[in-house]
Amino acid sequence: MKKIIYFLSSLVFCLIFFITPVSAQAEETIYFFYGDGCPHCAKEEAYLEQLTHDRPEIKVLAFEVWKNRINQSLMRAVGEALAADVSGVPLTVVGDNYLIGFLNAQTTGRQIEAYLDQCADLGCEDVAGRIIEEKFTPQNNNSNQNVNSNTQEEQAKKSLLPETIGLPIFGEIEVKKFSLPILTVIIAALDGFNPCAMWVLIFLISLLLGMANRKRMWILGSAFILASAAVYFAFMVAWLNILLFLGLIIWIRIAIGLVALASGGYHLKEWWVNREAYCKVTGSEKRQRIFARLKEITQNQKFYLALGGIILLAVAVNLVEAICSAGLPVVFTQILTLSDLSSFSHYAYILLYIFIFMLDDLLVFIIAMVTLKAVGVTSRFSRASNLIGGLVMLILGILLIFKPEWLMFG
Repeated sequence: MKKIIYFLSSLVFCLIFFITPVSAQAEETIYFFYGDGCPHCAKEEAYLEQLTHDRPEIKVLAFEVWKNRINQSLMRAVGEALAADVSGVPLTVVGDNYLIGFLNAQTTGRQIEAYLDQCADLGCEDVAGRIIEEKFTPQNNNSNQNVNSNTQEEQAKKSLLPETIGLPIFGEIEVKKFSLPILTVIIAALDGFNPCAMWVLIFLISLLLGMANRKRMWILGSAFILASAAVYFAFMVAWLNILLFLGLIIWIRIAIGLVALASGGYHLKEWWVNREAYCKVTGSEKRQRIFARLKEITQNQKFYLALGGIILLAVAVNLVEAICSAGLPVVFTQILTLSDLSSFSHYAYILLYIFIFMLDDLLVFIIAMVTLKAVGVTSRFSRASNLIGGLVMLILGILLIFKPEWLMFG
């Protein structure tokens, strides 16, 4: 009897195991809203491609929103349903969870995977899928709207600029690799030729030329220039990291575009009104205090106290005078964040900017130390920098607001 019961139990178990269908692993969908040319989006695109390769049960639906108005409407509708501010890309939606921006696979990528696992274990509402079905599918809507989704393999990247240009001697040059270095040199040179960047150095040189110790002259002057460069480098790196952290939020980009327009208008006004091209940021009283302090520092008999004082004064002066040209470095760092560059390339371009920015100061200092005569940049050059700088800033401001893809290099 026991054998019969054991046999029947085994038979029932086998029937249950073989007859009951084993449900396939549920397919999870990632809705990926991106901008064509957005470097953060490109990083996430590469991550999602690897993710779908490692986990075939995951499907990615991608929607380009900068050029496709219907996809823009879909992203806004999804944002309203999720109570999310969808003013920036990339936007990633998994069920009823969302992420804005993409840093790397170790941070943002792990959060995406956590949302996928959460939906697989506990279930979650497919918010974007429901909105697509209700509002953007033709059979459920009298309009002819239909979202334009692409898999990662189907996305076609089209550039608005020519791939290459032919130049004499140089031959075929890739535009996007060639343009950013030139733009860097232009903006940095315009930033360097401003009256606020030179007057302290000229007065310092006049004090140094009265010294008998040539070695002390070179060290104190070089320390001032290096400290000034370090302050500007730190300022630009800080801006770069803030913008990289915020990602490609459209309102940040538009705000910086407006700053560029305001800066351009100010420089053109200065070109027209300020014929002497003098610095208005530091008035005569402030200048006299700085001159007195500089004279006191350079005449200090203790070398290391003089050196420390020169460095601290350079830091303080350059922080104050950043008001003169803050628009240029801020706009330049925004262009860097728009470009598809590595972290090393970001800092390399900032170093190039600093070198070009400090080049006029460096040349003035070296010539003065060699010839023992104080020289400087004439007001004619400063006025010209206001005119050219104003026009360049106006163009960059317009592009940042209306055509940011034209400023995406790499």
